[in-house]
Amino acid sequence: MWLCFSTLLIPVWTSFVSSICAVLLNRLISILLLQTFLWKRLSGGNRKRTRLNCPGTGSVQAGRAAACQGCPNQKLCAAGAAGPDPAEVAALRERLRCVKHVVLVLSGKGGVGKSTFSALLAHGLAADESKQVALLDIDICGPSIPKMMGLEGEQVHQSGSGWSPVYVEENLSVMSVGFLLSSPDDAVIWRGPKKNGLIKQFLRDVDWGEIDYLIIDTPPGTSDEHLSIVQYLGASHVDGAVIITTPQEVSLQDVRKEINFCHKVKLPIIGVVENMSGFICPKCKNESQIFPPTTGGAEKMCQNLNVSLLGKVPLDPQIGKSCDKGQSFLSEAPESPATASYRNIIQRIQEYCDLQHTQEEKII
Repeated sequence: MWLCFSTLLIPVWTSFVSSICAVLLNRLISILLLQTFLWKRLSGGNRKRTRLNCPGTGSVQAGRAAACQGCPNQKLCAAGAAGPDPAEVAALRERLRCVKHVVLVLSGKGGVGKSTFSALLAHGLAADESKQVALLDIDICGPSIPKMMGLEGEQVHQSGSGWSPVYVEENLSVMSVGFLLSSPDDAVIWRGPKKNGLIKQFLRDVDWGEIDYLIIDTPPGTSDEHLSIVQYLGASHVDGAVIITTPQEVSLQDVRKEINFCHKVKLPIIGVVENMSGFICPKCKNESQIFPPTTGGAEKMCQNLNVSLLGKVPLDPQIGKSCDKGQSFLSEAPESPATASYRNIIQRIQEYCDLQHTQEEKII
């Protein structure tokens, strides 16, 4: 009888012990998960504060400031390993010594007309036949300059002195990754280091010759390409940046970040251009706000941030048509209000660059 009772009790006892073990195991797992969660939250908070107070890789305090404690890149920044090689700096300085003025064209987001402005700025400057102008497209993943300049399908040629840029006119040359693709529809799927290598190659290996203005069309935002071009141009000279925006707040938000980026990397800001600023009817001449400036537009933002507003460019459907045909809108629609705005902005950029050059000569 006892044997029968024991036989019945064993499965019950085994089930009871298993239940207890399962409960304890679940409690242990919960405790471990809670500890992991709290550790990540605390660590994440430290990382966030570190990012916000980061002195910047170009600062003398890089890797040494209090905010650098706990940053995974602290040793790299402190060692200065991110800086360009001195031999590369010398090569870039030698190649760019014949470039008189360098202007970067930036935008906080895509679709605001940055590349269009770059192309028209190059055309406008090249209207003076005594000036040599070059347009460099470093929008690696979205090169639209070849299409806008009427150079789609052109190829880069190698010479004894380096890569030869493609010429639109005798005094206007262009270089873009689009010239290196077998088809305009080819996707460029590259990580940062490969993009940076191509940008350096454009600056170092292209035979630009004697240039009065080098216009650099950049991708939207603040990415590897922007850091690289600013770092490489530090070996030579850069006059400043022109930032393109549209009137609505969703665009201005990103422009404020772009301005902050310029301040952090010590890139001078020539000014801001408000693109698509109203539409002037060609028949009745009345102006309509297609993108209402709900927060005051670029003008109010520039006043608050103490940045120059170079001008406002109204919408003109002919601009898009000219870009698609690879023609200069400035010459195709000379009477357009947008053309007048562009010419006024280009003149202000020229005046800024000339003033910079005069001040540098006085220092020398």
